[in-house]
Amino acid sequence: MKKILPGLRKALRMPFEALDIKTLLLLTMAGSVNAFGVVLFLSPVELYDSGFSGTSMFLSQLTGLPLAIFLILLNVPLFLYGLKKQGYIFTFRSIYAVIVYSLASLVFGAMLTGEAASPIAGSDLLLCAIFGGMISGIGSGMTIRFGGAIDGIEVLAVIFARNLGLTIGSFVMIYNAALYVLAGVTFHSWILPLYSILTYMAGLKTTDFIVEGLDRTKAATIITTKPDAICKELSDAFGSGITLIPAKGYYSKEEKTMVYFVVNRFQIARMRGIVQKADSKAFISITEVTDLFSINK
Repeated sequence: MKKILPGLRKALRMPFEALDIKTLLLLTMAGSVNAFGVVLFLSPVELYDSGFSGTSMFLSQLTGLPLAIFLILLNVPLFLYGLKKQGYIFTFRSIYAVIVYSLASLVFGAMLTGEAASPIAGSDLLLCAIFGGMISGIGSGMTIRFGGAIDGIEVLAVIFARNLGLTIGSFVMIYNAALYVLAGVTFHSWILPLYSILTYMAGLKTTDFIVEGLDRTKAATIITTKPDAICKELSDAFGSGITLIPAKGYYSKEEKTMVYFVVNRFQIARMRGIVQKADSKAFISITEVTDLFSINK
């Protein structure tokens, strides 16, 4: 509590001019979409989302209390705890998205008739698992893309994963596996936890798609002794910016140049042909780039 209260006071003093209306509207949409997927597809058939959202669903089933209560109790304190590391803007947007998610879950929950079936997909567990995961993944991905997070599990992973010798992804996966096992043991059934794994995978892939896009940009790193010839051909062919970095071979001690060049996946073959023609001994490394920013002062 001593760590949470100072963070809350700082968050309340945060410069609100940085939180534009457009972003808040988009976060409102993200939280509502997430609630739509969870409440109208997953909750009626007792499937589980991932992370604290799934934990909240599990606790709601155990206690009979509304899902919104556990979403607030689990997520908000953790976001405030990680305020110093994550920053004020991220914390505010995340808490806002969680509150919208919680309120929207109450609204959508009031629309249900109490039947043990989705009003859209019926009692088909496969359809509920896939579409519930995809729709909630869209909401999660939108929240991340607009500078926040709708589930505190990744903040928990950032805090504890390194001390446990785990990556963030591994920590989240182990957490979800433990949640599904606990649900199976508690309710003496493994069918719903197994379908919930499909929900987790569908949500994970959809979130990645929303955050990173279908066609990721590629970054080519070219090690060459003929940078002028390569750069001229690349510039003429693509008209893109090129960065040159001095380099030196460790074994050969030969002076070389590292050429950094950004392309899309459809341009890789053409780029490779240009480089091989200009310098047959050049070394090319291709990596994926999830975001590109041009900072103009």
